[in-house]
Amino acid sequence: SYSVLALKTCSQPMVSCMLELFHTNSTELLGLFELCGYMSLSHEKVALFSAVPRPHGKSLAHRSELKQAKRIVVKLGSAVVTRDECGLALGRLASIVEQVAMLQNQGREMMIVTSGAVAFGKQRLRHEILLSQSVRQALHSGQNQLKEMSVPVLEARACAAAGQSGLMALYETMFTQYSTCTAQILVTNLDFHDEQKRRNLNSTLHELLRMNIVPIINTNDAVVPPPVPNSDLQGVISIKDNDSLAARLAVEMKADLLIALSDVEGLYDRPPGTDDAKLIDIFYPGDQQSITYGTKSRVGIGGMEAKVKAALWALQGGTSVVIANGTHPKVTGHVITDIVEGKKVGTFFSEVKPAGPTVEQQTEMARHAGRALASLDPEQRGEIICSLADLLTEKKDEILSANKRDMELATTSGRLSQPLIDRLSLSSAKLNSLAIGLRQLAVSSRDSVGRVLRRTKVANNLELEQITVPIGVLLVIFESRPDCLPQVSALAIASGNALLLKGGKEASNTNRILHQLTQEALSSHGVTDAIQLVSTREEVEDLCRLDKLIDLIIPRGSSQLVRDIQRAAKGIPVLGHSEGICHIYVDNEASIDKAIDIVRDSKCDYPAACNAMETLLIHRDLLRTPIFDQIIDMLRTEHVKIHAGPRFASYLTFSPSEVKSLRTEYGDLECCIEVVDSMQDAVDHIHKYGSSHTDVIVTENEETAEQFLQQVDSACVFWNSSSRFADGYRFGLGAEVGISTARIHARGPVGLEGLLTTKWVLRGAGHTVADFSEQGSMKYLHENIPVPQKGFS
Repeated sequence: SYSVLALKTCSQPMVSCMLELFHTNSTELLGLFELCGYMSLSHEKVALFSAVPRPHGKSLAHRSELKQAKRIVVKLGSAVVTRDECGLALGRLASIVEQVAMLQNQGREMMIVTSGAVAFGKQRLRHEILLSQSVRQALHSGQNQLKEMSVPVLEARACAAAGQSGLMALYETMFTQYSTCTAQILVTNLDFHDEQKRRNLNSTLHELLRMNIVPIINTNDAVVPPPVPNSDLQGVISIKDNDSLAARLAVEMKADLLIALSDVEGLYDRPPGTDDAKLIDIFYPGDQQSITYGTKSRVGIGGMEAKVKAALWALQGGTSVVIANGTHPKVTGHVITDIVEGKKVGTFFSEVKPAGPTVEQQTEMARHAGRALASLDPEQRGEIICSLADLLTEKKDEILSANKRDMELATTSGRLSQPLIDRLSLSSAKLNSLAIGLRQLAVSSRDSVGRVLRRTKVANNLELEQITVPIGVLLVIFESRPDCLPQVSALAIASGNALLLKGGKEASNTNRILHQLTQEALSSHGVTDAIQLVSTREEVEDLCRLDKLIDLIIPRGSSQLVRDIQRAAKGIPVLGHSEGICHIYVDNEASIDKAIDIVRDSKCDYPAACNAMETLLIHRDLLRTPIFDQIIDMLRTEHVKIHAGPRFASYLTFSPSEVKSLRTEYGDLECCIEVVDSMQDAVDHIHKYGSSHTDVIVTENEETAEQFLQQVDSACVFWNSSSRFADGYRFGLGAEVGISTARIHARGPVGLEGLLTTKWVLRGAGHTVADFSEQGSMKYLHENIPVPQKGFS
């Protein structure tokens, strides 16, 4: 009686929420409602009230957390399963089955909600009808009337009845190839609205998952009524389509993730294919007003609006959702596993809105402010760089304090190698050097953007100029080295480029304060947003997919990082070097003192640097001579671990450990020693095993040195000097964004000029190409015009 009194004082929405907690059956609820005065409620509506699932916890907030998903529902839309509206897309299904089986074998609990029975049955029935008609007509009417046969319109429920068994047989055969067992479950609305049936369904599914079986669920289209207008009540969705079924099932089974595969990349802010339609990376509840929906799928009955509604309902119930393309031939084979790995695929539904802008928004902000930066006078950009240099010295204590926190965390975590910890460290001397380099850059950059490279008088009153312009939006990804941030920022400012910075977590405190100082310097001319620090959970691989927003990627870090980025950035140019396998060749005419000093500096000054020596090549004539013995003694004194190359090992009775590979970048106090017969042999070795970074010859023979300098095809080639000189600051560039071993655009230490491209400007007076035809009145002159030099170095 107290419950009835309580219900009488509640509003109908509140009653529905209370009933969610009761979980009694429909008959008992109907009686309860009648006592409370809700006489107009039907059994079906009461059943819908009682069927509202209780949230089983919060959904995963970020894509990176999808790796934790234990129970996953994969929904295959009609457009994914079918081909040309009739028949199944066997290739797509095979790749989807392979991915589901792989995840199942990893220990995850996989469920599939599938369409396709109607299409499979339609194909089958059409074949049977045509065969039957051809036989009858052949018997009664003669062969000449076979062409007039027509297939009657097939009723969908009959097609489903004929196709469901074949669809399941196909799934069973495919999953058997991966030693995975499947089970078929057909459901209708009543199975969710009737409490006993709902409990039975829930129990069956849990038992199947416990036995490591993949349940394959479909609506029982053989008995389902025709689609009706949406009659959802109080946020409870029916299962009039498989999107709703998948959402309902995912929440009912407390699934961690629902992957809804369709024939579009995800959710767009307007119909795909229309002008300016943008794929929405993350969709939040409440964003529905910003969406303009298009037409439904050519084969499905849901449409994107139904998918969004189902996804939001599942999200509210505690299940994360991703809507993605399951038909694209280039991604179908890994779309499911990519999603589970947290990659940026499709549209991810999240209840947690980030405090700041998304990385896409950051890029747009940087591009807009970057254009304003490029339009500033050279003196103004120089002022910004000088201001940043001043801030590095004025705020030295704050920077070093933040760096100390990063160093302490890195040391206690034990996750970083010693070379990376060395790169993480900042000091007063490093900050002073940075400030000096930035001021040097400010002076040399005063005639960078808009500099005229070439002027040509094409014809009378028609002049052409080639001028330098910014590349656009740069993405620089760097590990450990926080000193990279002000260097790269200054170069971007000098060249008028927008910049996205993605630093490693190990330097997050240092990077944060350095970026704040950079923005403080930029604010003096109102271009604060031109340089953005990506501090969200964006994976590096996901950033490399932003080919419509980013113009150039520059990785600074380990060779593994560079290789990973080069593989991931399929649509964006990458400027960098994959490895720094640098050689020092000590010729038989080398000076002992020079050789020892150069080898020591190249290996021991900063062994973690990419321009440190990794392989020492010794001329054969130097073996068992004082110069060789002194070099070995010096390396041992410096605690350098020596690995022997194959030829060097063959000369020794007791040799150091033989190298596993001559293409090793040690990045530590280790190096390889190998013997060569001549300068030409050294060049051949470098070309075979080197990385085209920096290679050095030590010799007193000028002719030999010049041949080496000409023949070695590396970005930097030195004579009688340490490989550690391969650096933008040491080359007088002020700073560098990295060292490139590519053979186009920029090569070697990349400073200001490497961040500029060109455009052509033509100034005429109504000229047309027709004026220069055979019948035209004008002739091309193509005379070079002197370009005024303004001191750019």
